[in-house]
Amino acid sequence: MNATDKADFELGAVAHVNFRVRCETLSHGEEVFLVPSGGLGQRKSFVLHTTPTDFPWYHTLNPITLPLSAKHPHDVAEGGSEGRPKSKFTYRYAIHRAGVFHRWENPSDGGPEQPHAADFPAEPAEGGEPVHEVPLHLIQSREVYTVNDVLGITGAPANIDHNRLPSHQGLQRAQNLHARHNSSDGALTISALRISANQGGVGAPVGAPRKKAVGFAPAPVSHHRSSGGTGSKSAPKQAVHLNSTDGLVVVSAFLPVILNRSDDGKWSAEWDYEMLLSMQTHLRVTRVGVVKWRGWHGNTQEKAGVPRNERRLVEECLLPFNCVPVWVDPILFGEMYNGFCKGVLWPVLHNVTSVYSNGPEDDNGDGASKISEVDGNEFSEYSLDDVEQGPIHGGRGREAELWAAYTAVNRQFAEKVVQCFHEGDLVWVHGFHLLILPSYLTRRIPMAKVGIFLHTPFPSSEIFRTLWCREDLLRGMLNADQVGFHLFEYARHFLTSCRRLLGLHYGMIPDASGGHTLAIDTAGRNVAVTSIHAGIEPPVLRQVLIHQSTMERVSSLRTQFPDKIIFCGVDRLESLKGIPLKLLGFERFLTRCPEWVGKIVLIQVGIKAFERGEDFHRTESETCALAQKINEKWPGSVHLQILHEREIRLQQRVALLRAADVCVVTSIRDGLNLLPLEFTIAHQDALTDLGRADGRKRGICILSEFSSSTRVMRGALHINPWKISEIASAFFQAANMQEEERLRRLSIASEFVTRVTTQRWALAVMLDLKGVHKNINPVQFSGAGLGLNYRLLGMDTGFTSLDSALVTRAYKKSKARLILLDYGGTIVSNDNLDSLTRFQMVKERDGKSVPTARMIDALRGLCEDKRNTVFVVSGKERHSLTKTLGDIPNLGLAAEHGMFISWPTPKTSSKRRWETLVPETDRTWRSLAVTIMEVYTSRTHGSYIEETEMKVLWQYRDADTEFGSLQAKELEDHLSKYLRSFPVDVLHGGLKEGGYVEVRPKGVNKGVLAMRVIKRFPDIAQKGMVDFALVLGDDHCDEPMLSVMRQIGRRVLEARPRPNQPLLPMPATLQLVDVSSCDNYVSPDLDIFTCTVGKKPSAAASYLNDVDSALELLEGLVKVSTRGNRFHSALDLASLPKMTSVGERSLSDGEVLGAPTMSKSLSMNTFSLGRQEEHVTPAKNWMTGLALAPIEDPEEEDDIWF
Repeated sequence: MNATDKADFELGAVAHVNFRVRCETLSHGEEVFLVPSGGLGQRKSFVLHTTPTDFPWYHTLNPITLPLSAKHPHDVAEGGSEGRPKSKFTYRYAIHRAGVFHRWENPSDGGPEQPHAADFPAEPAEGGEPVHEVPLHLIQSREVYTVNDVLGITGAPANIDHNRLPSHQGLQRAQNLHARHNSSDGALTISALRISANQGGVGAPVGAPRKKAVGFAPAPVSHHRSSGGTGSKSAPKQAVHLNSTDGLVVVSAFLPVILNRSDDGKWSAEWDYEMLLSMQTHLRVTRVGVVKWRGWHGNTQEKAGVPRNERRLVEECLLPFNCVPVWVDPILFGEMYNGFCKGVLWPVLHNVTSVYSNGPEDDNGDGASKISEVDGNEFSEYSLDDVEQGPIHGGRGREAELWAAYTAVNRQFAEKVVQCFHEGDLVWVHGFHLLILPSYLTRRIPMAKVGIFLHTPFPSSEIFRTLWCREDLLRGMLNADQVGFHLFEYARHFLTSCRRLLGLHYGMIPDASGGHTLAIDTAGRNVAVTSIHAGIEPPVLRQVLIHQSTMERVSSLRTQFPDKIIFCGVDRLESLKGIPLKLLGFERFLTRCPEWVGKIVLIQVGIKAFERGEDFHRTESETCALAQKINEKWPGSVHLQILHEREIRLQQRVALLRAADVCVVTSIRDGLNLLPLEFTIAHQDALTDLGRADGRKRGICILSEFSSSTRVMRGALHINPWKISEIASAFFQAANMQEEERLRRLSIASEFVTRVTTQRWALAVMLDLKGVHKNINPVQFSGAGLGLNYRLLGMDTGFTSLDSALVTRAYKKSKARLILLDYGGTIVSNDNLDSLTRFQMVKERDGKSVPTARMIDALRGLCEDKRNTVFVVSGKERHSLTKTLGDIPNLGLAAEHGMFISWPTPKTSSKRRWETLVPETDRTWRSLAVTIMEVYTSRTHGSYIEETEMKVLWQYRDADTEFGSLQAKELEDHLSKYLRSFPVDVLHGGLKEGGYVEVRPKGVNKGVLAMRVIKRFPDIAQKGMVDFALVLGDDHCDEPMLSVMRQIGRRVLEARPRPNQPLLPMPATLQLVDVSSCDNYVSPDLDIFTCTVGKKPSAAASYLNDVDSALELLEGLVKVSTRGNRFHSALDLASLPKMTSVGERSLSDGEVLGAPTMSKSLSMNTFSLGRQEEHVTPAKNWMTGLALAPIEDPEEEDDIWF
């Protein structure tokens, strides 16, 4: 410490600190306050603010001044040098809801709430509560810092940014701070204190960073809990790397190679550098796809495709390229590629829907016949694919055939990928041709990390929903672990479609490298969504540019149009490319600026797009007509060339771009378009003195704002191609641009082109894919569904199908049993799945579902066993439960999620008596809640109000997805504000839970009911402690009950000695509750089974497939109870306690001495024992021999009841 710093410190130095906290789980209407642990001498708390742009980051508006006073001035840093006292500033974050204190932050940020209070406690950290710490000895006096936190994360080192002034002195002090930090505090790593400069300005030192380095706060803890049921600290984040041992399977519709066949039948191959996936890498890459064949094209059905007897030769030819061909029948592939992909998907993905037919000929398929008029040679020229001709426009009633072709080709691709896959490989699928391929791969190789990347736009949900196969396509993409797009605009449309069509949620989740990733939550697993624009390979283009043939072609073009500014365009002849709009804009420019006539020329290359059918022919004729019209007015102004794709390959295209001065792209909807990037590389030398020596005004792009490259080519002139005057203005601006501005724009455009190459783009995507959490405990993945509805479910370790035999054994040996059953979805088919049925049920326009006769008999049989205490816990009203189940003796009922309880009673003739779970003293809140809900119902179409005795619900499941969710959040905030003085809870269930906002009395849920039943168990069952519990539920309303019962079971297991047998982690969906009050009411030998009906993420330990499976389980338990009273096997007799003879055995509950004791056994012939004498000579008893060899555990015989 230098003398100045020491003097400042001893005089009571201060530092100014801004606080930022990342709040991922904060609900709508909640606020964050920073509360010091004590003694700043200022106000008690500091409110943090956010904006729509900053969310989820909350920050203080003004810096907080922290005193750096020394309590122990004699403290010396380690190493012997004089140091700063190691004092700390500690604080916590508090959450306010509706203007009042709601809770403190906690490690999981979702644990039990603290009691409400009017203000904060004086010492929030008292009692050892976790706090955030800022080590004051690491910060300097009179400096400004920013502390970055994550809500609930208190154990990680402080993440501090030093906002130093851009001066040499500040740089030196920062270096000193680094040195002291490294030497004096070995417990902290250098990343604990990040010192970075603000944006550079005047006076910034040489070499200082121009932009502030953004450092994320420590990542939130893992959402999985430790075996102890508490949140555990997340493991240190490991950087994700790709090395030469990593395997990658790249799947695309076509292989990135070009095949040739000589006249003597020899095959050869070369890389197709036109394709994005032809790049070379150090990874072990296997490419899978259909071959392109530039030699023999297969124009007839008899000779279509590669001959079967030569396919082995082609495979050997492709072996050095690590390419594996997929041999698909050409006619089938043509149906898939031309019929479905180009005819159906291509227009929709580009936000085009053909609602009106062009004429009656469309229905007759004349569009396809017009293509067939093209001779076979032209078809083979445009195709360049191993495909056969097929109809191309829309479904036209052929949806089933086209969809069948699409699925068949995807299945064949899946077979080939499985053959090439090795454990640990990454699978990267490309293009809209293979959208459902991940669905097939997850069945065969569920352990593989699969990514899919779309090189086309993704339409808005209103356009995408017009597809008849929309759900299948979305589910196919979501079966991948990562979905990639070139722009976030496309990713946003995909997210919206998933939300609107499938009801899924998305948000930011922690990733493997310590940052956060945008992901969709689907069936308990997260699908990452990335948006990274692809680039080009500048070295490859530079090699082409310096090639002799390229230079000769450039010279020829410049000689052909001497002393003229050359505008160029290379587009496929289809309406989406906007060539007619380009020509109209050029015509208007020449009309308004006649002085440029003869000084400029537009070279437009049109690539034949036969696959577009009628659209190609129409665009071609319109383009030719416009070019002819312009040349008639101003001869030589437009040079139109219509070429086959093979005639304008990379070498010819680069020569044209190099010769041109301005590139023009006017597409009205475009995915990946690399032409502007190639043009920029072709003119990058204009930034040097040598390149400017030619005196040309070159290097400017006119780029449509509907092209993906617009977002990355910031130096281009951006236009709206639908506005002809704007295109004409861009022509004028490019022709008259000053050299300084032109070079500045070219420099800006070059920044992205040189920085983001194809390899860097692929590396970024692969790192994201490799970083996907898969095959890591405690989550495992399980498959469910049939056909294309097959999907992966994220399950917790140990979540398996319920073992009925295990339940039976525990049931048989127990004496005090508790059975808790949900109603809808568990003992009766769920009547909430269909929205219309739900609405009719609420409005009492239709009957409600009732249990079947078999289910009623099963419940009655369980209740007849005096060892059983059975409860049906439902969300329905009590009159409905009484009507369907009220006549079953000894059956307990709980209505409206446990608010109303009817204890088991043998008397069913009289009216059932009900009591409430919590006292309901004030019901005036109902009218206020309904009044508020009516306001939102009137302005939210599709919503309605549902009232019961206990609660009031606002249902919005039928409303617009986005608008309904926004209105629900606002309604929740509104109700929380105006009902905060009433003893009620305001609950918001998202679309996954049915879409509702509910107001109910405070403290009412099925979990609280379960604890109440257990505490009353000795009274209602007239037994001791519970030694068997079976809990069945099916939806989110049952999760509190399943969570409570599972935690009770966990406490029992933890109390038992288990040497070297660690317990499995508790599931992430578990709702932590204090269940210690139930310890005195459960047996140490308790066997507890929690089960959800339906395979889905749950707090339960196991699952049953459906209601029928639940019925079979209950009927099996009834058989065990019945057999226990009437039937015995030899094994049962051997295990009877204290049995020396049949007459001297001990009596079970309810048995009468002298009554007939045995009937026909399940494993023995019929025999009968009548009344036995009280004293029988053992030697005369024929069963004595059997009793001499008792079997202690009759488990083997228990399975026969199935």
